[in-house]
Amino acid sequence: MTRTVWRHVRLAFFLGGVGLHRLTAYRMDFALGAGAFLVRVGLQTAVVGLVFRQVPAVGGWTYHEVLFLLGFSLLPRGLDHLFTDQLWELGRKLVQRGEFYRYLIRPVNPLFSLLSERFFHPDGLGELIVGAALVGWTGSELDLHLTPLQWAVAPLLVLCGALIHTAVKLLFASLSFWTVTSLPSMYAASQVSEFAAYPLDIYHSSLRALLTWVLPFAFTSYVPCVYLLTGATGLVVWLPVVTAGALAVALTVWRRGVNAYEMTGS
Repeated sequence: MTRTVWRHVRLAFFLGGVGLHRLTAYRMDFALGAGAFLVRVGLQTAVVGLVFRQVPAVGGWTYHEVLFLLGFSLLPRGLDHLFTDQLWELGRKLVQRGEFYRYLIRPVNPLFSLLSERFFHPDGLGELIVGAALVGWTGSELDLHLTPLQWAVAPLLVLCGALIHTAVKLLFASLSFWTVTSLPSMYAASQVSEFAAYPLDIYHSSLRALLTWVLPFAFTSYVPCVYLLTGATGLVVWLPVVTAGALAVALTVWRRGVNAYEMTGS
């Protein structure tokens, strides 16, 4: 087991380096991608600022608390983006063009082989840096003092949130084994995840239920932030269960999809 894990770690670093080298070969494309991300986060921050010019609080959340939530939402999203961006290619074209077979003939796990083509994607690193900066600044403005337990649990909250993002993405990407392409459903799920960057208290109860128990993006940002800001443990205790459940469902659909996959003829 130890030798297998170490082998995959070495492969991850090697293949991640290859992927980064490939990305930097197209510097303008890389720069445009990074610039678009910064513009998106800048616009989100500006919109929050405009809203709070008119009102002192939204759904019981203050300006700095909302920005704390926005920044924290980037951490699990960035960690997921750093390692699993290749799933978009599965949903977009790999099954449709009959290219998925190459992951089945490599001497490693097919899912690891697929993800390895975009390990250490720099856009994810940008999300982590910007998210950490926002959390650090707003935490200082809020004079936030975490307990030792909260400090210890915080990295696990980010990790579980990232795994939930990955699970949802893998679930919808795996549908392409039956539908040939699942990009529209992946994009729709990604758009829904954007709602988790803001307080769930401002949404209708049906949307809150969707974000909590169907596509559990609330557990990637809102639930951890409520715990870190207030110490309330109401929903956060369900985070390990929700994470494990989401991964189990996604991996089951993935395995059945791989088993159902048939190569195209020449």
